[in-house]
Amino acid sequence: MVISLYAKGLTTRDIASYMRSHYGMELSQPAVSGITDKVYPLVKEWLSRPLAVSYPIVYLDGLHFKVRDAGKIVSKIAYIVLGINPYGNKEVLGIWISDSEGAKFWMHVLNDLKNRGVDDILIACVDGLKGFPDAVKSIYPQTEVQVCIAHQIRNTIKFLPIKDREGFCRDLREVYTASTESAGLDALHTMMQKWPQYRGYLKSWEDRWAELTPFFEYPNPIRRMVYTTNMIENLNRQFRKVTKTTTIFPHDESLMKLLWLAQNDLAQGRLVALRNWSEVMAQLSILFGERVQF
Repeated sequence: MVISLYAKGLTTRDIASYMRSHYGMELSQPAVSGITDKVYPLVKEWLSRPLAVSYPIVYLDGLHFKVRDAGKIVSKIAYIVLGINPYGNKEVLGIWISDSEGAKFWMHVLNDLKNRGVDDILIACVDGLKGFPDAVKSIYPQTEVQVCIAHQIRNTIKFLPIKDREGFCRDLREVYTASTESAGLDALHTMMQKWPQYRGYLKSWEDRWAELTPFFEYPNPIRRMVYTTNMIENLNRQFRKVTKTTTIFPHDESLMKLLWLAQNDLAQGRLVALRNWSEVMAQLSILFGERVQF
């Protein structure tokens, strides 16, 4: 009961109060923390468990948390990898904690996946972090890397005046919803002519066009799954709900413990395959041939 309540985001004080009021059981906060610490061997085992040989789609993203380290409060990154296995089930492949987010540490994460048995990833969906696609390619050279369109949009309109935002976003939608890559590029050039004052904001689209546009090669069912990292951002929102009661974690292990418990709790609802997955797998089999493995 204690571990289940902790996994849902209750603090040690809340849990002690709940156990007292509902069961007449006196538990101190250190005692509650001691009970939840019993999951550490399970966390260690989970972090090193063997994985599937191949994942059709993998999403990679990072979450920021405040952690106490050597007497100081510092920002740490929880690197999270969400995979869609060949049967259409969502699976958190791993969680890694580091001091800062960068392509170099993502290489470490991907190499860890490789060592745990993941020989191939068909499509990797990543945010707009510089050097991220190259980091993926260094470990999985055959993987198609799709940079998240939603991240790109947010970065593009971040400093756009409110008065122009609606019209600008409407025109920008013509770029990433175009039927083909060439049509999307034409729409981008049209935008540059229509909004010359914001040409600098649009230049990043032109510079990163090859990283932003792999989704144009896919049929709509696959395209809808990979052109944004919404799948993992939905997971991250669930993590945020669970961790919001803890503003500062006492150490990395405490953060890892709660994230593991949260994903374990969430995993209970992931036994049903994604909608239309059979259609997606049929299309992936045509596109990637023998690389699609069960």
